[in-house]
Amino acid sequence: ADAAHANRRGTVVALVEVKARFDEQANIQWARQLEKAGVHVVYGIVGLKTHCKTALVVRQEGSTIRRYCHIGTGNYNPKTARLYEDIGMFTADPVIGADLTDLFNSLTGYSRQTRYRRLLVAPYGIRRGLINKIENEIAAHREGREARIRIKVNALVDEQVIDALYRASQAGVPVDIVVRGICALRPGRPGLSENIHVRSILGRFLEHSRIFHFAAANEYWIGSADVMHRNLDRRVEVLVQVTDPELARRLGEILDSALDPTTRCWTLHDDGSWEPSPPPGSTVTPVRDHQAELMALHATTAIATE
Repeated sequence: ADAAHANRRGTVVALVEVKARFDEQANIQWARQLEKAGVHVVYGIVGLKTHCKTALVVRQEGSTIRRYCHIGTGNYNPKTARLYEDIGMFTADPVIGADLTDLFNSLTGYSRQTRYRRLLVAPYGIRRGLINKIENEIAAHREGREARIRIKVNALVDEQVIDALYRASQAGVPVDIVVRGICALRPGRPGLSENIHVRSILGRFLEHSRIFHFAAANEYWIGSADVMHRNLDRRVEVLVQVTDPELARRLGEILDSALDPTTRCWTLHDDGSWEPSPPPGSTVTPVRDHQAELMALHATTAIATE
C-alpha cells in the first residue's frame, strides 16, 4: 500500500533478488505484489546476484533535486535485523547520490557503469580497489609515514587480496583482521605474515558488518562485500567511503573494541588452529564482551543526545 501511494506521486523502482537464500518464494510474492501496485520491478543483471544493500530516494525540493541515500552491510529484512550485527549510513551527499544513481541505472539496464567516485562496486572494482589501498599503505610505510590496515569481514578467502596483505606484512605494515568465519590467510608466519593478527568474535548477535580501515590514507569503508570469489566476481556488491569525521570515529570505536586485547574472542594461529582469548586460566580481568560493550556505549550516547 505504501508503494502504491508513493507511485501515485512519483516513480518507484524496486530491485528484487530472487536468488536469495531461504527467501526465494517470499521475494517472488513481494515482486508480484509490487507489480500489482504499479511499481517498476527489476531483477538485476543477468549472471550476477545482487547482494548490495542500497536505497535511493530522489526528491524535487523547490527548484532543487536532492538524493537521499542509504548504504549498509545488512539485508533489508526485519528478521535478520534482530539477529545480525550490522551498520549503515544515511546521507544526502551529492557525490554518493550521483554514484548510486549511476549504479541503479546500471542495475535497471539503462547504462553500463564500471567506475564510481566514492563507491567501490563489484564485480569490476572492489578487488582492484582494496589491493590498491593495501599497496598505498605499503608505500606510505616505506616513506616513514604511519600505516596500518584493519579489516572486519565475514570471510577472507580471495587469493589476490591475501597476497597483498602478505606483502603488507613483509613490508612491516601492521594488519589486524576480524573475521567471523572462513579465513584462508595464515597469520604469524616468519618472513610472510608475522605482522598479521587474526581473531574471530562470537556473541549474542551474528557479526555481519564489513569495515575496512586504511590508516595512512585515513579512509574508512563499509559495505556488503566479503573477501571471497563469489562476492568479488559473481555478485553486485558495494563499498562506500565514510568521510564524515564523527561517523569515521564511530567506525574506529567498533574496530578498537573488536581488537582490544581484553575482548573475548578466538585467535587464529599460524598452523590454522584457533584458541580462545584470553586463554583459560588467564589473569586478564575484566574480560570484555564486544557486543555488550558497544550496546552500552550507544545506549549512553543516545541518552546524552536526547
